[in-house]
Amino acid sequence: MTRAAVLPAVGAPLEIAEIVLSDPGPGQVRVRLAAAGVCHSDLSLSNGTLRQPVPAVLGHEGAGTVTAVGAGVDSVAPGDRVVLNWAPSCGACHFCGLDEPWLCAHAGAAASTPYARLAADGSELYPGLGTAVFAEETVVPAHAALPLPEGVPLVDAALLGCAVLTGWGAVHHSARVRAGESVVVFGVGGVGLATLQAARIAGAGPIVAVDISPEKEELARAAGATEFLVAGEDTAKRVRKLTGGHGADVAVECVGRADTIRTAWSATRRGGRTTVVGIGGQDQQVTFSALELFYFGRTLSGCVYGNSDPAKDLPVIAGHVRAGALDLGGMVTERIGLEGIPAAFDAMVAGKGGRALVVF
Repeated sequence: MTRAAVLPAVGAPLEIAEIVLSDPGPGQVRVRLAAAGVCHSDLSLSNGTLRQPVPAVLGHEGAGTVTAVGAGVDSVAPGDRVVLNWAPSCGACHFCGLDEPWLCAHAGAAASTPYARLAADGSELYPGLGTAVFAEETVVPAHAALPLPEGVPLVDAALLGCAVLTGWGAVHHSARVRAGESVVVFGVGGVGLATLQAARIAGAGPIVAVDISPEKEELARAAGATEFLVAGEDTAKRVRKLTGGHGADVAVECVGRADTIRTAWSATRRGGRTTVVGIGGQDQQVTFSALELFYFGRTLSGCVYGNSDPAKDLPVIAGHVRAGALDLGGMVTERIGLEGIPAAFDAMVAGKGGRALVVF
């Protein structure tokens, strides 16, 4: 048995409970978690913004050590340190054939298949986003366990599983930021902090961070922001003032709200690029006039998992971690146990802190 934070129903409080994991079957691995990041997507799963069969063990940003492997698994072995990939690509669908593994048609398949049971009554449990890392141990498909490159601390490596890959990819794959371009990042949570670091590594400048909380300025500047703005009605105007009067070359929206997306768009120059990383609800409608679409010539694009191929990107990111250019530990503002996850959810709703990390 192992302890886990269980979501009994959509909108219900998390419950700490004992669960029973089966031995890994063919093509599966069992992982003992070292740490798990608390991501806004987990909050979205818990409140129904994103769909997830329940009861479920949430958590999708994690790293740990392989303890057992099922038949046919040769990619990892017991004792290997791994980062969990919540959207593993199948390699065979239409999107994988287009070399767009982040859009894989089967990436979410594991999330809809029961993987464990509640020890109390034997009820089947589903793995949140296929990984279920809000638990001391989990069982995942082998291709969801990526070997952790050497030189990266295992606990901090949990952030590589979502926040860092997403922020890195938003800058380097989706927006394709070039040295010397100006970048504005909306939302200084875990993904926002990773995005700021990625923009700094790309040689961007100026780098403007925008958040509703003035307390995040120190975090933002440590991550690479050269300017910090508290969000307000005139945010776009202030961004233009900081970028030569034209607007930023690139805006990255890490909030997932219609008003923030609209502001990010308005804060970019003619011909600028806005990448939307934040996940909003179906009720969040963004509107544009036909004339402004023509006149400004801006590009608005969605960004799934940073448009990343984790197997290719992890070694590159790890190189920056080893070189001291990317600080994983600096993104963590609180280290908690499983019992601290509900409070971490509340902090995200209130716009407080960076990344909370569950350390086992």
